[in-house]
Amino acid sequence: MKIGAVILSRYSSSRLPGKALMKIQGKAVLEYIVERLLLVFNKKDIVIATSQLESDNLIASFAESHGLNCFRGSLENVAERFFQAAQSLSFDYATRINGDNIFADVNVIRDMVKITQNNNYSFISNVKDRTFPKGMSVEIVKMSHYKSLMPKINCSEEYKEHVTLYLYDHVLEDYYFFYNRTFPEAAGIQMALDSNDDLDRAKNIIVKFNKPHWHYNMQEVFQIMKEYKYE
Repeated sequence: MKIGAVILSRYSSSRLPGKALMKIQGKAVLEYIVERLLLVFNKKDIVIATSQLESDNLIASFAESHGLNCFRGSLENVAERFFQAAQSLSFDYATRINGDNIFADVNVIRDMVKITQNNNYSFISNVKDRTFPKGMSVEIVKMSHYKSLMPKINCSEEYKEHVTLYLYDHVLEDYYFFYNRTFPEAAGIQMALDSNDDLDRAKNIIVKFNKPHWHYNMQEVFQIMKEYKYE
């Protein structure tokens, strides 16, 4: 069983253009994400999926300079890009990570990968009902199952844009939803980078780290976030 990670990223983000390569403490946002994923996946099993737009040459250059796989596909059909990126590395299961999830929780990803390895689910997700913060979403899809859904996904512009929406709209018995039962206080709060305010918050959190960033889990990031909010 080959389980890999697909980081969906594009330079031309509508709300915060160029966010993937913006630097915090001298390090690009994508680099923070990759360094966290490397604690769970082998480097050869991580692929950055970006578009064929000229502006995304910068994303491809980042991947090349860091020795990472890069797949370039459709800008609008993100579902197809995700699927083809996973296929390019022959993943049996693809872990979908957004390119603005700078605080992706290593322990959550590791736990969900273990669930995948020990069971035969077609879809494993921590997104349903938003018990985790936005920006810590993890979705693992069995690629043979996703392949069977592609004709239906490609019939809808909404499903093509939102990679896993079809799966939530058509839940099956062999889907597993992973819930945050240990730290409900963090449910649904914003930790993704969608705006300049989010970027400023991330900078103010990271500057307070006194150990490597990948050692900070959801609870620790949330605690620093609360301190920043009330300063």
